[in-house]
Amino acid sequence: MSPFEKDILRRKLAVIVECLRALAPIKEMEADRYAKDIYKRKATERLLQEMIEAAIDINTHIIVSTGGTAPEDYFQSFIKLGELGVIPVKLARELAPSAGLRNRLVHEYDAIDDSIVLVAVKMADDLYPKYIKAVEDHIKSTD
Repeated sequence: MSPFEKDILRRKLAVIVECLRALAPIKEMEADRYAKDIYKRKATERLLQEMIEAAIDINTHIIVSTGGTAPEDYFQSFIKLGELGVIPVKLARELAPSAGLRNRLVHEYDAIDDSIVLVAVKMADDLYPKYIKAVEDHIKSTD
């Protein structure tokens, strides 16, 4: 991986870190208070979307840079990253469904269920730091 690519990956990781920090107060919010605050809801949805998209970009970048083909869909980008050993397979399986949340947030397929979003915030707080560490370890291993 060239230094330029590493810089791209680290910028994307920084986006994830920034989103996680901004989401931290939301994970403690009561559901009814969250539901009544349109600004918190919309900000939370956007932060989740940006975080998931940054991870998908990282996944695709690493997969393609290792000679693989771009994943068929966003879900598969996590699975392939696990198969490559960049992130643990278990973590890949746990993160992959976040691609579906990203699609719901972007395309508004259905009314967005606040309870699902609040669960996603807690899941992100638990799983994405592990993702960040694994990707950073991968970047360092290519030095």
